[in-house]
Amino acid sequence: MISTTFINIIIAFTLLNVWILRFNKKTKYRGGDATSMSEEFSVYGLPNWSMYITGALKISIAILLITGLWIKELNIYSYIVLSILMIGAILMHIKVKDPIIKSLPALSILSLLLAQLSSIL
Repeated sequence: MISTTFINIIIAFTLLNVWILRFNKKTKYRGGDATSMSEEFSVYGLPNWSMYITGALKISIAILLITGLWIKELNIYSYIVLSILMIGAILMHIKVKDPIIKSLPALSILSLLLAQLSSIL
């Protein structure tokens, strides 16, 4: 099994990359034809404030995942909350009838999270 350290680092830096470095950039994984995070949430029919709540949660979880390298008890909470958010992301892609490739990042992260949760529970 891949180590918790490796998984936490991969997920944390992926979240920070998406929500900080690529926030206003077009990627092949954005919902619909969106070219930024704001447009993507609009494509999903979500209010603009929900983007900021989601972003704050995901950046906070990234920090908790890094902290979880030393304080292991934090990991379960991060895994559960982020799993819920990844399921939401997948459902949004389904809602707008995106091709499956656009859901791959969320599906990949969800798979890692579920593997980690299964080893804890």
